Amino acid sequence: QLQASGGGLVQAGGSLRLSCAASGRTFSNYAVGWFRQAPGKEREFVAAITRSGGNTYYADSVKGRFTISRDNAKNTVSLQMNNLIPEDTAVYYCAAVINLYGSWRASASYDYWGQGTLVTVSS
Repeated sequence: QLQASGGGLVQAGGSLRLSCAASGRTFSNYAVGWFRQAPGKEREFVAAITRSGGNTYYADSVKGRFTISRDNAKNTVSLQMNNLIPEDTAVYYCAAVINLYGSWRASASYDYWGQGTLVTVSS
């Protein structure tokens, strides 16, 4: 089971740190991605990290502002979000997969999903 947390209300230019925690699983066996879905829009890829943490991937819209990282000893993956803008407002989901066969950016590539945490950025 995946549990996403850390969302909230923040002003533009502010920061938030999201966490994805895994229970009942050895998180180091899973690649993890973050996705988001804004009201009225499709779910979109945000960032992903390999099982070891050695490789990371970002959507162009967040590159340079967001950083994904993991602590396998604590079974958590974090998404540090800096310089937030109103367009970042969305429900953020973490997702995990053991073997990723498709694209890092495709939600269908992931088998397990958390419940989502709401991020609201005010202007």
